[in-house]
Amino acid sequence: MTRATIATPTKESPLLFEGLTWREFKAAEQLLDRPGYRLSFLDGVLEIRRMPGEPHETVKKRIAALVELYLLVAGFDFTPTGSMTLESVAGAVKREADESYKLAPGRVRPDLVIEVVFTSGGIDKLEAYKRLKIPEVWFWEDGVLEVYHLRYEGNALHYERVTNSEELKGIDLDLLLRCINMVNHVDAIKTFQQALVK
Repeated sequence: MTRATIATPTKESPLLFEGLTWREFKAAEQLLDRPGYRLSFLDGVLEIRRMPGEPHETVKKRIAALVELYLLVAGFDFTPTGSMTLESVAGAVKREADESYKLAPGRVRPDLVIEVVFTSGGIDKLEAYKRLKIPEVWFWEDGVLEVYHLRYEGNALHYERVTNSEELKGIDLDLLLRCINMVNHVDAIKTFQQALVK
């Protein structure tokens, strides 16, 4: 039996404004502080996206429910930090993930951020998270999950695409993805939960 999966709507592109200083970005951010929009900044580029609709929110909340279920069962002392604002003046970057988690007490920044992609174009999200020194970044796009882990080589940082999470050791990403892509939320949670308690 083949299970139906979540449909993906047509992708939108964000508005991009180039050549801004950090100070100009912060001024624009105050002027554009309106419901329904999300602002990001990297290397002088201001990105303005409309807040996502129901399909995006459905996938985002599904991933959050499944990840949090795993974290509970696996015994993590975690804190969900949602779409908290992450910024660095020195890195000239501001970003809000769709979901984020501190995986142990006392963390300054999230250990894991998750992006649900229903848009195209825009700033380089991995570059933004690299400057924020986020250890692991997950992207769900068009029913596919990609995992990137931050590597340190001398003074240089880069993300490497990995097949297994290094922050959520032991999580079955294939099962997770199947459950994320299921149409029925309750079925997805129950399927994942049953696999975790075996």
